[in-house]
Amino acid sequence: MKKEYDFSKGERGKFYRPNAELNFPVYLDPEITKFIRNLTGEKDTDIETIVNDWLRKDIELIQTVR
Repeated sequence: MKKEYDFSKGERGKFYRPNAELNFPVYLDPEITKFIRNLTGEKDTDIETIVNDWLRKDIELIQTVR
């Protein structure tokens, strides 16, 4: 790394996108990943759909208990 960088020709906000969506990675334990992959094959769907369905159901349950 340099001790100093020249930002005099930099452009503020050049890559800023106000409506950009942030998708963050979720790292699952290996046994959970294996279980979900097997389930996706049985149900002919993708991992995102299964995990989103589970999370929606969990959210509903949590809101019901409150």
